[in-house]
Amino acid sequence: MSLTVDAHQHFWDPGRRLYPWMSDEIEPIRRKFAPSDLGPLLDEKGVARTVLVQTISSLDETREFLKLADETDFIAGVVGWVDLTGPTVGETLAQLVALREGRRLVGIRHQAHDEPDPQWLAGEGARRGLRAVEEFDLAYDLLVRTRELPAALETARAMPGLRFVIDHLAKPPIRTGEIAQWANCMAPFAELPNVCCKLSGMITEADWRRWQPRDLAPYVERVMGWFGEDRVMFGSDWPVCLLAGSYSQVHDALVDALGPISETAREKIFGGNAFKFYRLEE
Repeated sequence: MSLTVDAHQHFWDPGRRLYPWMSDEIEPIRRKFAPSDLGPLLDEKGVARTVLVQTISSLDETREFLKLADETDFIAGVVGWVDLTGPTVGETLAQLVALREGRRLVGIRHQAHDEPDPQWLAGEGARRGLRAVEEFDLAYDLLVRTRELPAALETARAMPGLRFVIDHLAKPPIRTGEIAQWANCMAPFAELPNVCCKLSGMITEADWRRWQPRDLAPYVERVMGWFGEDRVMFGSDWPVCLLAGSYSQVHDALVDALGPISETAREKIFGGNAFKFYRLEE
């Protein structure tokens, strides 16, 4: 039986760092979150391991997360940040993996959906950095919305040797129930075996106060149809999820949205696929 893995969670401390994305709207989560806060929630749902994901464009945060992972039993890997468009991206990655705790680095992410240019991922600067990520056998997390999906698709097609994962289903407009434009942009990824998708971040794209698991089901159903049980993975997006629901609610909502599935599929979605994709150490 595979260990259960949360493939997407965060930590932060606004008392130490500035987080540009922390608007007044998310005041309830504008406080420190640490392993001691998450540990009991993982135990409650039987989650054994997590993947800790970057929150800002900071090498210092990445280094701190690697140390934290080395000191925390449940953190199996870190998706960090490097300047993909910088001239020394290769050297930076070499320095990170050379650290004593460098084995914990399993992927890289950049907030591409915050870039003014929707084609940022397809630009030569980003592509050069992504080639370095591939050379170090790391994965790349695609933080995109519908607007950036065409560039993400072009990039994933051009780089079949790099493992990509789409975070949060590319943040579909669950709140409004719209689906067509998002689905048209997501469907072509089904043809690319180097791309997976995280079943994460959904309840904060829904109505924070009135969402129900059935609101998520149409989007989960389509993702499962495109990617299949071998290319999707559970992620809580904790503590961002707390804006709309508890850790337990996020976990259980995905179980409900998936509907009846085999135990084999469940083990893949809630653990096995994350171990395989990120090449985590059991």
